[in-house]
Amino acid sequence: MGKKIKIGIIICDRYKLCAGGKCFRSMKHREGAFTQYKKEDQLEIVGYTTCGGCPGGNIEYAPEEMIKNGAKIIHFATGMVVGYPPCPYIQHFKDFIEEQYKVEVVIGTHPIPEKYYTVHKKLGTWEKPHWKELIKPTLTDQKTRLSYD
Repeated sequence: MGKKIKIGIIICDRYKLCAGGKCFRSMKHREGAFTQYKKEDQLEIVGYTTCGGCPGGNIEYAPEEMIKNGAKIIHFATGMVVGYPPCPYIQHFKDFIEEQYKVEVVIGTHPIPEKYYTVHKKLGTWEKPHWKELIKPTLTDQKTRLSYD
């Protein structure tokens, strides 16, 4: 049996009604950004909330609650990089949380769905080097992307 790892997830406020199905599915199957964990590790979600809307008012407070519940890692949901437009504050949020709370922040949860990949590819959204780095944990093969459409 592996380690027990407690995780918080912060989603974009545009998707505040999201039930988290793709995030939880990818966590269970270790897909997308969850490939970094071993299959035998027990992952537990200890917090799930939105950023609070632009410019992210909840970013200042939500991580503290997650950490009080045992979170060792906070994931920003994939919606923050695939939305239209992708979150312009994502790097600032990551930097702030890591500095303020000394906890690792991972960009992404589930694999990027094919429909988002196709549009962003046509738009050239992720051509800049910093975006290529940000989407790396959730960029998978076409078959997997299609399964998340």
